[in-house]
Order: sequence, then structure tokens, then C-alpha cells
Amino acid sequence: MSRGKKITIRTLLDMKAKGEKIAMLTAYDYQMALLEDQAGIEIILIGDSLGMVVLGYENTLPVTVEEVIHHLKAVTRAKPRALVVGDLPFMSYQASMEDAVRNAGRMVKEGGAEAVKLEGGRRMGPVIKAIRDADIPVMGHIGLTPQSVHQFGGYRVQGKDPKGAEQLCDDAKFLEDVGCFSVVLEGIPWRLAEKITGSVSIPTIGIGAGIHCDGQVLVVNDMLGMLDEAAPRFVKRYAETGRVIVDAVSEYVRDIKEGRFPDLDHSYSDEKR
Repeated sequence: MSRGKKITIRTLLDMKAKGEKIAMLTAYDYQMALLEDQAGIEIILIGDSLGMVVLGYENTLPVTVEEVIHHLKAVTRAKPRALVVGDLPFMSYQASMEDAVRNAGRMVKEGGAEAVKLEGGRRMGPVIKAIRDADIPVMGHIGLTPQSVHQFGGYRVQGKDPKGAEQLCDDAKFLEDVGCFSVVLEGIPWRLAEKITGSVSIPTIGIGAGIHCDGQVLVVNDMLGMLDEAAPRFVKRYAETGRVIVDAVSEYVRDIKEGRFPDLDHSYSDEKR
């Protein structure tokens, strides 16, 4: 697929206005960024999900700014056509606006991010405004926000009751008003996501929020089937890459044990040519 023109925030807003769906995936390294870009992904998120799928943490909470920046650098070396968004990890923006601006700035200056994402609705208003005032674009994230897993008592669908649904509608509109260029809607009923999408002029990106969002995002390791474990209901597996890798490595091990690799075709000769 042709790389085409660079995706910008303006591109995404135009896509929303035209009713064109937006494709977004996580990536954590140079090679995956290249492959996703070749496939036509429009937003690459260096998510704090890297803590679970790359670093082996139990959840996203231990992830540090330094870890996200490390992976941001790898992704941005691919010079993707896609818009590159860096995830602000837990406690990198909640303690103070100064921390938030400094850490968002590091994502851009050191990591090469073109925007940052943070979790939370109306209560994050001053933080978002401070980051925006530093000329750093912000993507919002409401609904099931993984950094609030302990407060939620687990990974639970949000907005199922009228009060919760009303709060999420208010949060989405607020995020638009405070200057977010897009908002992730995670783990909410599809009818609520449809209502929110129709009420804001910025793109909504769904993950476990149904078909009516302006775009969709998944963790790339989930949609590629990298891990042989049950996936959340909202994940569609497009491949079983984990099984392919295990089978290939198993064959490699057998070939070594049984003397089939390396053979002469994979060995250097002292003959002059």
C-alpha cells in the first residue's frame, strides 16, 4: 500500500467530517511501526499497554515515562505516515500541571511524539489546558480507563447506568471544549458511544465501544494473537501469530537437535569463486 500524505490532526478532523473511519493500533518498536504503516494505519499509539504485553507487568500502573519514551524513539525512527501518539503513564500528569507539561514535552522532544494521550474527563481540564498551552496536541480517553483499575474494582464496562452515561456524555463534550483533538471511548455500551460520537465534532476512537465510533483501536498483540490466552470480548483476532512463532521456533529447535540445521546451503565455503 502506498504511504500517501502524512496524517495530521487536520486529516483526522476532516475524516470525521466526511464520515471516513479511522484505523488506529498500538506499536512498540521500529519493525512493527514499519509494517503497520505499510498496511495503512492512520494513528499509531505507543500505549502504556506496553507494560503488560512487552514488559510483563500485571497492569499498566508501573509503566514509566522513560519506558514510553524508549519505545516512542523506536517507533518514530520508522518515520511513519501515521500520526504518532504517546501515552502519558500513571502519575506522569496527575500530581501537578508542571509534571504534566514537562512529561508531555519529553514525549515530543525526546520521543518524537506528535501528540499525547491521557485518561480522565472533566477533572483533567486544567492539565489538558496546560499541555495544550504548550502547543502539544492532546487525545482524551474516557470510559474504562485502565489507570483507574483499582478505583473501578477491575476492568468493568462503564456508563451502563443513567448517571454514569450522563457523566461520560458530559466528559466527552468537555474534552472537546477544552481542546482535545480526539477522544478514546473504552469499554462503554455501543448506544452510549453512538450518542457521544454524534454529539462531538472531534473523532471518537472506540475500543470495546461498538461500531458507531469514528475509528477503532486495538492492542496490536491482541489482534495478531500473539498470546495464547483468552482475549477480551471486543478483540477480533486477525491472525494466530503466537502459534506461528511457537511452531517455527519448535521446528528450529528440532532441526538443531537432529542435525538438519545448518546444512551446506547455510554454511560458508573456503572455495574461491
